Amino acid sequence: MAAAGPRPSVLFVTDLAYEARGRRYCDEDIHLTSRLREDFDVALCHPRDAAALLDGFDAVVVRNSGPVLHYQEAYDAFCARARERDARVYNPLTGRGDMAGKQYLVDLSRAGFPVIPTVDRVADLGLLPEADGYVIKPKLGADSVGLRFVRHPELSPEEDGTQLIQPRIDFRYEVSFYFVDHDFQYALHAPHPERRWLLEPYAASAADLEFARSFVEWNTLDHGIQRVDACRTAQGELLLVELEDLNPYLSLDRVAEPVREAFTDRMKASLRDLLA
Repeated sequence: MAAAGPRPSVLFVTDLAYEARGRRYCDEDIHLTSRLREDFDVALCHPRDAAALLDGFDAVVVRNSGPVLHYQEAYDAFCARARERDARVYNPLTGRGDMAGKQYLVDLSRAGFPVIPTVDRVADLGLLPEADGYVIKPKLGADSVGLRFVRHPELSPEEDGTQLIQPRIDFRYEVSFYFVDHDFQYALHAPHPERRWLLEPYAASAADLEFARSFVEWNTLDHGIQRVDACRTAQGELLLVELEDLNPYLSLDRVAEPVREAFTDRMKASLRDLLA
């Protein structure tokens, strides 16, 4: 019998010590790496070490590595090194959503997509509907870092162009749709708006999936994991909150075991396809 060829090697980028409100990121990545080891040789590293280590692996999987703004210089070095070496990165570094900052919310709002109305300059405040309050957050923010609520929308001169301004939306609940490549996997929702991470399975309708897929198609990523976050308004429509395409937390502990196993199988197939 001929000897089997070497297995592909994967550098799995995660911060197992990162503390997130209401979630245990490390548990999710322990589960994912245990399953990936069935098909790949896997090593874990902190995001600050990824640039120095990536040359030794066939692919780099970026998972629960925490907000990039906590290690921006190291992340920029990783991206530069990965592009220089033409490394296979999962997700690929061509994402147009949160991976590139939140400018896409301004662009999609201006283009008429169903997103929360968003502007980034004082000169454009007239494009927003009147509201009882507004949200201001950094374009390069994540995990609610720098988020603030105000009665009247305004920016200081040094903030102009660097912050997003959105009206506070009266919504029934938030819902997230999870995709591998362009294939829908499952949906979860937070039925209680004040408890964002108390998630329950959500039965997505055909219209819901058409909404979510429109943003996945817009993003043009051939491979990778995406989470489409939306809110259901009081009027019943869905509006995009965020298109997370860098390192979306998957809440795999909130789905049934068959759904979780199907997701990990699909992720492995996607990664094998990336390496083919």
